[in-house]
Amino acid sequence: MLRVLHGYPRYRKRSYRSVGISSHVPQRDLNGADGSITSQASHGPHFASTRTWPLPPLRSPAGTSHWVRESCPEALGPLGRPVAGHAPGVNSNDIFRRFVQPDGQKTHPNRGTHPPDPIRSARPRAAALFGAKFVHEYPQAQPQPQQPRRRSRKKVWIGSAVAVALLAGAGAGLVYWTTDWFDGNGEAVSYAKPSAGADEGRADGKGTGTGGVQQPAAPSADPDVSLPTGPVTEFKQTVKLEDGTRISKAKVKGAKSGFEGSVWVWTPREYDRPEYAKSAFPVMIALPGGNGNADNYWATMPQLGLQKAVAEGAAAGKSLPFILVMPILNPDARYYYDGSDIPGQAKMGTWIGEDVPDLARANFRTYKSRDGWAFMGNSSGAFVGLKQLLQKPDRFRAVMANGGEIVPDSPLWKGHQAEMDANNPEKIAPKLIGDKGPEVNVFFQYGTKEGGRDRMEKFQQQFGQGPIKVTIHEIQGGDHNGWDYVRGMKDGQLEELSKVMKGPKPQ
Repeated sequence: MLRVLHGYPRYRKRSYRSVGISSHVPQRDLNGADGSITSQASHGPHFASTRTWPLPPLRSPAGTSHWVRESCPEALGPLGRPVAGHAPGVNSNDIFRRFVQPDGQKTHPNRGTHPPDPIRSARPRAAALFGAKFVHEYPQAQPQPQQPRRRSRKKVWIGSAVAVALLAGAGAGLVYWTTDWFDGNGEAVSYAKPSAGADEGRADGKGTGTGGVQQPAAPSADPDVSLPTGPVTEFKQTVKLEDGTRISKAKVKGAKSGFEGSVWVWTPREYDRPEYAKSAFPVMIALPGGNGNADNYWATMPQLGLQKAVAEGAAAGKSLPFILVMPILNPDARYYYDGSDIPGQAKMGTWIGEDVPDLARANFRTYKSRDGWAFMGNSSGAFVGLKQLLQKPDRFRAVMANGGEIVPDSPLWKGHQAEMDANNPEKIAPKLIGDKGPEVNVFFQYGTKEGGRDRMEKFQQQFGQGPIKVTIHEIQGGDHNGWDYVRGMKDGQLEELSKVMKGPKPQ
């Protein structure tokens, strides 16, 4: 019996080199116990059937042809002669093998006791058995001429992407060459005034210097002006903005805190104009949210628009041209240090509240009084700015707290309750009110998508009295991010802050 199984085990690629076939074909087993040929084929999932063809004893070629015609018509070609491949699971070479093996011995196409190439040795006997006409006039299908390979769509896409990237690079190079936006990155920069009139006509915020602080020939008429005290810090440019102003960076070790960290600075165009050569400028210490240990996004992401908002407000006469000083906020990414001197930890309170302002005084024309100093921060940075303002009302005038937190929450405070209370705005504010301290302004901002107004209103109700002036600005559609907070600044908060600060005066 010839038994052919059609089911769904799997396809297995096998090479029938001995019979000249190499393709995906079903599994075949020619070792049936009753002398039958067993095959397995797969025609797709969820489909199975069984087909059986009787296999007669060895007979003449004519008889065999008759048997094939009667019992296995699927194996016949268009002229009624057996042709391989016309019956599922049946190949004429399988029939050859069944008849030509000596002593009725059956073997698998790829294993058994037959010689390495039994079909070639069996061809004469097969010709005698089936007739030369069958062997020569109806051979196996010959391979078709190979068609030209179509280009891989994946390769086409990759090639297109490479071409686009090259064109984009060329375009960026052209922009670089024509605008000079990134020219000077890494270049040493000093913001100290080298000499009177040496930089007259400059308005690029670049800042120049000779390595030492040289004061103008005549002192400022305003006694509140503090010329750069030195030592000069060598900053290196990190970004050149569209208006020609530059953001620069320096690694600084605080003389009072002992902490070493990065600080970025930016000066408005007005700072280098000759009419302001003897004037001081207000300083805004801009603090990031999050960990803020690897960088300060107010400096490393100028696309947030802080520098542009300050520049445009000053150009329109609505707000002051602040010097921006942007330090890192935390020494590592593991904890928040609440901008405080937590026992046993880096002295981040001293770093933010003393070392960073000292750096600004050493390199820029600043005001001696608190009216020229303010904080601005997001989230955790807003908390630090608020706390520093309430702790040092004699040194700072105001804070813009964006989406801010009100109380300290670092896990490093554990076991240090007294020190934690000394850094809690809700504990510091009552003391400032009771002492009738100097007036300070707290400008809260929040977006309607983030919430948080309740805690700001609570702080305003409890402590917005006496010397503490609290306002709350709502940013319609705003969320907890720098883009929306800058939008709030441009919508009026920078103008409100500028009203309580001291600005530069041309001379």
